[in-house]
Amino acid sequence: MKLSAQEEYGLRCLLQMATRGEASSLSIPEISRAEGLSVPNVAKLMRILRLGGFVHSVRGQAGGYTLARPATEISVVSVLEVLGGRLYGPRFCDRHSGLQSSCSHIGDCGLRTLWSALQSAIEGVLGKMTLQDLIRNEKSMGEWMTERRGVGLLNGIQSADIH
Repeated sequence: MKLSAQEEYGLRCLLQMATRGEASSLSIPEISRAEGLSVPNVAKLMRILRLGGFVHSVRGQAGGYTLARPATEISVVSVLEVLGGRLYGPRFCDRHSGLQSSCSHIGDCGLRTLWSALQSAIEGVLGKMTLQDLIRNEKSMGEWMTERRGVGLLNGIQSADIH
């Protein structure tokens, strides 16, 4: 399983805004320079994030993008769903039916149970994590995640998985 570049870069663009505070506005070229991404790519990501309700845009000389709500209210899972969709959702089996009109395992499928459980685990972890939580340096983030594992937030993630 892997995250797409769109999900990674979109989160990074939001983190640029979150680290600068709610009152700060950033232009597409500023985000582009800060993240080492092309201007057209950042423009595309910001459009998706604006349509998803995560950022506001203001046109003009003093314009730019700001977070639509505080970083403490923006969950990582909601951002990833807007940028790339869910790993597993209600229409998953319809989209993966092969050459048939419906999946050949529609009546009894162990994979469906696995994907559903994995989606629940993802939502359980990333649904409780906000942009504000991600505004940490790597060492601090590792310590924070180790703490959360101890209180059950990150069950299934081993200490060796957190660097």
